[in-house]
Amino acid sequence: MDSLNKYNSKRNFTKTKEPVGKLKKSNHNLKFCIQHHLARREHYDLRLEWNGVYLSWAVPKGPSYNPKVKRLAVQVENHPLSYGNFEGTIPKGEYGGGTVMLWDKGQFIPEKDFEENLKKGHIKFTLKGERIKGKWALVKFKKDNWLLIKEKDEYVNYANIKKFTNSIKTKRSMSSIAKPKTSKKDAIVCGIKITNPDKIIFSKPKVTKLDIALYYHKVAKKMLPYIKDRLISTVRAPDGLNGEIFFKKHFETNPYLKKVTIPSKEHKEDYYYIENEEGLIYEVQMNSYEFHIWGSKVPTLNHPDLMVFDLDPDENLSLKKVREGVRTLEKILKEFNLKASLKISGGKGYHIMVPMPSPVTWSKFSKIAQNIAELMATREPEKYTTNIKKEARKGKIFIDYLRNKKSATFVAPYSLRLKEQPSISIPIAWSKLEKIKPNEITINNIK
Repeated sequence: MDSLNKYNSKRNFTKTKEPVGKLKKSNHNLKFCIQHHLARREHYDLRLEWNGVYLSWAVPKGPSYNPKVKRLAVQVENHPLSYGNFEGTIPKGEYGGGTVMLWDKGQFIPEKDFEENLKKGHIKFTLKGERIKGKWALVKFKKDNWLLIKEKDEYVNYANIKKFTNSIKTKRSMSSIAKPKTSKKDAIVCGIKITNPDKIIFSKPKVTKLDIALYYHKVAKKMLPYIKDRLISTVRAPDGLNGEIFFKKHFETNPYLKKVTIPSKEHKEDYYYIENEEGLIYEVQMNSYEFHIWGSKVPTLNHPDLMVFDLDPDENLSLKKVREGVRTLEKILKEFNLKASLKISGGKGYHIMVPMPSPVTWSKFSKIAQNIAELMATREPEKYTTNIKKEARKGKIFIDYLRNKKSATFVAPYSLRLKEQPSISIPIAWSKLEKIKPNEITINNIK
């Protein structure tokens, strides 16, 4: 599981300016930061860089340079490294609502066997900051509760942390940081308030958040029959195409989406689906711009009814060869009396969608898809492959049948793609195959 999933799930990035969580590689010079946080309860957040994230502890009274004083430190969810520069106000009512000041930052030097000792609950490290210096220890005593203790060295009783009241980043005080800033006008689409409507999502050509909301409003009647009552996953881009982008598949409380709880071997997971246009536009408001769907509907989750094949070509393969592959698959499907429809992927290939004429189980459904793909690859192995590895598809087309498993998803018809240009994955007539390129239709030229 992504070690930042918990962080992302707790925050509504349309309301808070906190950075979206994304793993980043740690370098040799590990960092730490401490943020003074005036939330419901005042505390200091100690963050230590490890495995591409900040391990984080909330220290109610802050660090003490007195080795005899043991300060409670409650471990909280991992934070992204980008959080190390965050300073500002988290809106009231949001998780962690209050003012955040960047209080200190610098180099973090863990002692050897840090990973092993972290599991044991007793870690030692050196901090080289502007305000926090020297050797420190964190000792776990129950569940998420640890003790932050100053180790004996030349920095014992070095300073009283209460004397540092301004940000090391901006030199501002807490009250100065907390001053509200005026926001741009909101827009209303289908009864849903779109905040930051002028935010640029695509820069070339320029496409704003409002443009995307209006696009989905325009195609809602055509799109809803495909996505209604199907569990969905979305791709979110709170800061546009050039910012952090992440995949979201779990339910978050809101008035327009419906929840479905599915048990797994280890625990239960909450998924969600859309019933109407309001739900679709609300997802856009939440910065979801690309939609993916299951192959089954909520009333019959264990009996899929929509199969999909993605013809994904080698980068050097001509469009003519790709279209030839689409026609070949169409013929094979006809041999099995399966009627298929076609859509462009919005990327570099085509998707062939096959409605199931009668109910089947997921295992049988997956096997049918695999058999069809392998038949095509067996007949013309010099042209097609079912091997997912990049090197195996050199000069060939990969017939991706793997979207036909339970909980797997494929991009929904009429969904925008978060690629270089604002292309759309849209159904087309078979007669248009040779006339329309896979990424030709965009939010700007759709009729």
